[in-house]
Amino acid sequence: MAKLSFLVGFGAGYVLGAKAGTERYEQIRRAWEQAKDNPQLQGLAGMAQARADGVLNSAKARVGLGSSGDRSTTSGAGSVPRARSASGTTTSASNTPLPPPDTSGGV
Repeated sequence: MAKLSFLVGFGAGYVLGAKAGTERYEQIRRAWEQAKDNPQLQGLAGMAQARADGVLNSAKARVGLGSSGDRSTTSGAGSVPRARSASGTTTSASNTPLPPPDTSGGV
């Protein structure tokens, strides 16, 4: 999505900043109007967005990022992520309390 936004911004900047004159501006504007209303282009854009989302989700999964962008803590394959409760204790999916993390800074 960021690339699409960049390209749209770049195109708008080019159109607004072009010194080619009104004729070139109108030519670019007409091409843009035709392109944005083209169902084939919209379909390609949708497929590209879906592929980009898939790649992003795959990359997040590889580096251990959850859907919210937080790192999930797992102890191995097939394990359940642990969540920190409001009191600061870490609990597993079975709600068994775990000791609080060591914050003394010792090794």
